[in-house]
Amino acid sequence: MGFDGLSLEQVIATVHPEDKQGLIDAINAVITSGRVYAHQYRVRRADGLYYWIEANGRVDRADDGTPLSFPGVLINVDERRAVAAERDRATAALRSLNDTLEQRVAARTAELMQAEEKLRQSQKMEAVGQLTGGLAHDFNNLLAGISGALELMNTRIAQGRWNDVDKYIVTAQGAAKRAAALTHRLLAFSRRQTLDPQPTDVNRLMKGMTDLIQRTVGPSIVVETIGTIGLWPTLVDASQLENALLNLCINARDAMPDGGRITIEADNQWIEGDVARMHDMPEGHYLSLCVTDTGTGMTPDVIAKAFDPFFTTKPIGQGTGLGLSMIYGFANQSGGRVRIQSQVGKGTSISLYLPRYDGTATRDESDVHQAPFEFTQSGETILIVDDEPTVRMLLTDALGDLGYTLIEAADSLAGLKLLRSDVHIDLLITDVGLPGGMNGRQMADAGREVRPHLKTLFITGYAENAAIGDEQLGPGMRVLTKPFAIDALAARVQELMSA
Repeated sequence: MGFDGLSLEQVIATVHPEDKQGLIDAINAVITSGRVYAHQYRVRRADGLYYWIEANGRVDRADDGTPLSFPGVLINVDERRAVAAERDRATAALRSLNDTLEQRVAARTAELMQAEEKLRQSQKMEAVGQLTGGLAHDFNNLLAGISGALELMNTRIAQGRWNDVDKYIVTAQGAAKRAAALTHRLLAFSRRQTLDPQPTDVNRLMKGMTDLIQRTVGPSIVVETIGTIGLWPTLVDASQLENALLNLCINARDAMPDGGRITIEADNQWIEGDVARMHDMPEGHYLSLCVTDTGTGMTPDVIAKAFDPFFTTKPIGQGTGLGLSMIYGFANQSGGRVRIQSQVGKGTSISLYLPRYDGTATRDESDVHQAPFEFTQSGETILIVDDEPTVRMLLTDALGDLGYTLIEAADSLAGLKLLRSDVHIDLLITDVGLPGGMNGRQMADAGREVRPHLKTLFITGYAENAAIGDEQLGPGMRVLTKPFAIDALAARVQELMSA
């Protein structure tokens, strides 16, 4: 193979057995083609170990074309091959990871969602425990007052001692009203209260509330209201908004025991992009009503729990812990949001965001005084449908005293039978949740098939908005939430009768 080189036999002898045939084939191919060659194979070192080399060169031939030698260069490529092998292993591993990435991400996402659901369930159970504990405590106190007052009334009447009966009546009525207020706050938190949304001018509402707020918070606190020219109206229950505003101001007062300033500001807000995502709100036009105080502020832990029912930082007996949760529920039910910003030692700002109403605010929210209704012995006929005998008895007695003629039914089947009969009926008063295969709204709608102008008053222990048809009551339909005062019932009946 050459004067200074090795013979072919010597070269082949040191080649790894697995690479010999490949080298022979490569040599034969080069001899046949006459091209330059480059081939990698393993050879044995003096210590008996094999390493990779690469032979690069050409074929030298005699004049007659006989191959004489293979001059060229031998390069140690053992390290390069090791690096390439490691690269190939890494590439294969990466390809395998990529091939299973979607599956692993899906599995990991499912694990995270399951963990988050467990956390939410744990937090929910903690909130439910706190809610039921506080609810049981408050209701037991109220029921004790009602039950005790009724027992004392019974004893005094049996003894013929009438002097204290009025006092016990007032006590029982007061406890019942506080229980009703508690259920309304709970319904507000759960977003199931009955709302009466109307186009509202919040500038006017703030102005009408200023004197009341100032008297409530006391002379040591300055109350400032800042309106906006061209403030957008919002579609909201004005009385609930007034309650929310008053609650926020009372909370602000309690955070400033040594006095300070409360600023109430209404403004137009266009919420979009990062701000909308930060506040977890749909993009759009909102009216903001912000109450800011210069009080003690809240820690992040307190802010995180501020909307939980029955959570309060006030001393025992000075707060139910339902104020902010009620406002939270009211804002969400109204299509808006409520957000808190606070810094310990500097104060708190709580903002209500309510969707813009495109129409005009025509209702005067500051005019809360109405002329009393005058009731007459009209003799008009009312059908009362309620599955609770006590409620039917109270309704028939109260309305009977006002001169109405009453017909009763205990379920929707009996009520619908009367509605489809020839009996004269001027007004239907029905509970929403009824046995008999239909709820109150379904029964009323079925009754209107034969009595198209049937006037209807829905009474309900809670706001079954889905059953009533949330904000989709037809003409001549109204809602009254239990428990209600007799004069409120009479006023609503008179309103429907006069319509």
